[in-house]
Amino acid sequence: MKLYITPGSPYARMARIVVLEKELESRVETIVAKTRAADSPYYGINPSGRVPYLVRDDGVGMEESALICDYLDRLDGKPGLQLEGLEARRLEALARSYLDGLSVWLRELYRPPQERSPGVIRHEKDRAARLADVWEREVGQPLMRGPLNMVQLTLACALGIEMRMPDLDWRRGHPKLGDWYAPLPSRPSFKATEPPKA
Repeated sequence: MKLYITPGSPYARMARIVVLEKELESRVETIVAKTRAADSPYYGINPSGRVPYLVRDDGVGMEESALICDYLDRLDGKPGLQLEGLEARRLEALARSYLDGLSVWLRELYRPPQERSPGVIRHEKDRAARLADVWEREVGQPLMRGPLNMVQLTLACALGIEMRMPDLDWRRGHPKLGDWYAPLPSRPSFKATEPPKA
C-alpha cells in the first residue's frame, strides 16, 4: 500500500502514527506528495490533492484521515484504536474540531503576509483558546487515559501543532492538559512523525 503525506500535515501525521503503532511499516510505503502546485503529478493519483491518501493493495484510493486510520487499525484483525459509543464519538469530534480550527489558522500563516486574513486568524485564535478551556476539563474523562485511542491521537496531533505556531499558547492556564500531553511527544510513533518546526 502507498500512503501519501506531507511532513507538516497533522492529518497525515495521524495516519503515520497508526502505521507505526500497528507495526505496518512493511505493508505501507509512505510517500511525500507535492501539493499546492499546479503541475504536481500527485493530482493524477488523488485529484483533490489532499493528504493523507492511501492507495490500497487492490488499487483503490482512500481519502480522509479518520477513514484511513480506521482501515489501518483493522488490517491486522485486532482493531484497538477505534472506540465504540457516543461518548467516544463526541470526544473525537471535539478533538477534530480543535484540529480543524488550528489547521485553518496554520494554513493562513503560510500564506504571503499581504494575503493573510486578520479576521480568520483572530477567529481561529479565539476558537483555539475556547477549546483549550474545554479540553482542560474533558482531559479528565476515562477515555483520555489508558491505551492510545483515536480520541487521544487526534487531540495530541492538534496540540502538537504548537511546534509550527509560536502564537499557539494552549499550555498557559491549562495544567491538566499539559500534564496529559507531556509523555506523548517522546512516544516513538510521535517522535518519528514530529512535524517540521516553523
